[in-house]
Amino acid sequence: MNLASKTVVPPMARLLVVLALIAAACGSNGDSSAPATTGPSALETTTTSPPVPTTRIGGIEVPSIVPPLDLSRADVEPGDVVFDTFDGGSIPLDQADAELIVRLRDAIPPLNAPVYGEHGEGDWLAPDDLVLGLELEDEAFAYPVKILNFHEIVNDEIGGVPVLISYCPLCRSGVVYDRRLNGATLTFGNTSALYENDLVMYDHQTGSYWWQVAGRAIVGAHTGSILDPLPSITTTWGGWLALHPATLVLTRDTGFSIPYERDPFGEYPAAVDAGAFPFPVSAAADDARLPASALVMAVEVDDIVRAYPLDGQGTRIGLDTTSDSPVVVLLDGAVGGAYLPVLDGATIDLTITDGVIADETGTVWDVAGRAISGPHQGRRLQAIPSRTSFWFAIVAAFPEVVVIGG
Repeated sequence: MNLASKTVVPPMARLLVVLALIAAACGSNGDSSAPATTGPSALETTTTSPPVPTTRIGGIEVPSIVPPLDLSRADVEPGDVVFDTFDGGSIPLDQADAELIVRLRDAIPPLNAPVYGEHGEGDWLAPDDLVLGLELEDEAFAYPVKILNFHEIVNDEIGGVPVLISYCPLCRSGVVYDRRLNGATLTFGNTSALYENDLVMYDHQTGSYWWQVAGRAIVGAHTGSILDPLPSITTTWGGWLALHPATLVLTRDTGFSIPYERDPFGEYPAAVDAGAFPFPVSAAADDARLPASALVMAVEVDDIVRAYPLDGQGTRIGLDTTSDSPVVVLLDGAVGGAYLPVLDGATIDLTITDGVIADETGTVWDVAGRAISGPHQGRRLQAIPSRTSFWFAIVAAFPEVVVIGG
């Protein structure tokens, strides 16, 4: 597949990205999250990945040397993976030399030692500022998009689960993945390349390239492998805090001197709707069922991907029986999630009246899937893994996606 070449680059969006990266690079206090990369040419191919020495960066152990990228394995055209050179230009993977590829690694520095605080640490955020919200092991975490704009990747371990918090400002795609794959735990960095106008990550263990929204390796030894997503949602700080008053929040204590209060992508959605993508997209991304910048939550059950528009309306409920497994989406504004409406092996019947969600027993539920009063009080519905993104990125990654509502 060759991505469209008639891309219009919004100059202001590109300029702001460059300024943001300069601030991140110049503001480092020495706690760099990127491992030093030396050794063989990044463009050499290899059929084996011999053991390499490791080093600790923050709280994460990573190989000291990133193995060379195996270009002989790919399920996309390497020329469609495009590097941002941060000087106003770009270059496809199949034309980039090894020195440039290595130099661009982690130009947008990941966070490998994230510091969390109580919800008061988020007082610098406005109620309508976006956060990537995650509930895991009975704890809630908020990752401010104003921080993720400048780092895009967070490697962490929560409750014994190795997690990858990933975010691409160019498609507002917030996805949390389990970093475990086939018995191994991967750690991730930023290639500075994009595919379908979306972040391309690399893993330190094999050097493989990963398409962020899809969670799929597209070039390298792991080509075709897919990471397991975890339940998460991109929503407002005010909405997340109201639903999770005990949430922890990623703090600005990152080791970098960056003006996180500034949002360099505020005007970007309008450019997307006008078709002005900074980097190439395929015809699959041009799907008129929703506006390109419509924020949607996508869930996959029984090999069917559904997209639910997060259009900011009031409390609402959506029951989908497209597949054998029922899916219920509970939303209040843009906060909530997708769940299996099943208790003790039986499907429960959820309805909404005057903004109150209840089942046939009279139990009242909130949009976090928690029974807050009635016979089932204290119980929870099983959350379904999800990802949130602009519509164009979801449909590019999953062309057969079914739109529910909207």
